[in-house]
Amino acid sequence: MWQTGALDVGIVAEETFAGGYLGDEARFALARRYGSRPRPTRLRDKAALLLNRHGPAYIFLYRYPKGLRTVGALPVGMTDMTWPRFLLLNASSALVWPILLVGAGCIFGSAIRQAAESGWGAASVVLLLVFIGATCFACRRLSRVARPEIA
Repeated sequence: MWQTGALDVGIVAEETFAGGYLGDEARFALARRYGSRPRPTRLRDKAALLLNRHGPAYIFLYRYPKGLRTVGALPVGMTDMTWPRFLLLNASSALVWPILLVGAGCIFGSAIRQAAESGWGAASVVLLLVFIGATCFACRRLSRVARPEIA
């Protein structure tokens, strides 16, 4: 069963897109307008290098980890990325988000409900550990990429 019919899936997907897209555009605009450009530091230079190199991937991925979603567009607004480029990437990412989120709810909603009702605490701990491991792996890979070449 795809859904119980309690909500109109189309409206939920549209509102999810609109909220994600408009919220990120507002945060980008705020960071672009009011974000200070701190004096260059090693950490800021490294962050700028990573965003300039991996900005499009970052824009697609920051929606997913809990907590990063709210502030994800702020650092992008303080880079040299043009607004039209951010607009296109943000719109594309915001379109993928409800397809995955609402689609997963429709397809797996019944199974998720049954798992939650049967006490799936162990599975959530395993998933948390997998996420932490993947994050550590990604951080190590990105730090290797961001290191300047020694000539």
